[in-house]
Amino acid sequence: MEVPSAFLGHEMRIMGLDYGDKRIGVAISDELGWTAQGLTVVERRGDADAISRIAELVRQHQVGEIVIGLPKNMNGSVGERGERCMAFAASLRKALQMPVHLQDERLTTVAAERALLEADVSRKKRKAVVDKMAASMILQMYLDAKTKK
Repeated sequence: MEVPSAFLGHEMRIMGLDYGDKRIGVAISDELGWTAQGLTVVERRGDADAISRIAELVRQHQVGEIVIGLPKNMNGSVGERGERCMAFAASLRKALQMPVHLQDERLTTVAAERALLEADVSRKKRKAVVDKMAASMILQMYLDAKTKK
């Protein structure tokens, strides 16, 4: 997929993804790449379907690069979930022909859950927003690290 020339010279947004077994949380940066906001949740009915939905969001929001949370074990090693995530990142990179980065996401879902619990969000509402919030946290970590460089 080529980036339309109308986007060249404009700031491109960065998309953050929290890749899960059933759902993929999606977040997006502002045009300047400073802040992350939760966008939506993509229900996973297989990777091909998820990639086509993400490609649609990439076009809609003028995304120039993607960052995916990489679930690592607490000792830093990459387990089975991490391997699946890396394979999805490679498929996404190939399908969209754009940079796809991996960001250590240890504890982001736990932190998102905790923040929602502290805000006294009901279990039903928590389930609906936790993936989006985790994606937002992953993207914000990436943006903060990029700003420090």
